[in-house]
Amino acid sequence: MATDSIGSVELTDTGAPVDPTAFLIEPPRKRTKTTAGRRSRTNFEMLAWLFMRLSGVVLVFLILGHLIIQLVLDGGVSKISFAFVAGRWASPFWQGWDLLMLWLAMLHGANGMRTVINDYAERDTTRFWLKVLLVAATVFTVLLGTLVIFTFDPNIS
Repeated sequence: MATDSIGSVELTDTGAPVDPTAFLIEPPRKRTKTTAGRRSRTNFEMLAWLFMRLSGVVLVFLILGHLIIQLVLDGGVSKISFAFVAGRWASPFWQGWDLLMLWLAMLHGANGMRTVINDYAERDTTRFWLKVLLVAATVFTVLLGTLVIFTFDPNIS
């Protein structure tokens, strides 16, 4: 008898393990079926994973473009003022740019926090209430930010 390269499993002269269950791999979990024969699970986690990748790529371009345009091409931080923002948001292009950045960043971050909550919250009730708080904070921030972008009035008197 010999041992394998790791030394943890004894092998016979033919190369088969002495213990037949030594290399046994458990089969994957079977999918649950509904009464109609369809899968009861959705592809939410796969779609959330895909959203994280795609939104991350889009956010890199949006944020780098924002930084290059605002800080390099437009004269830096010293030029940013209320009038500067008012001039930018007078254009639908910049409103759309900032709105897309806001929505993608908030949804991307909330999805990441949802994953952290799923990983680290041990009790179901804790996980539920943390997710409720996360959704409430995300919805509030996205709605408030959207409202500010579209109702911004440069003529405050």
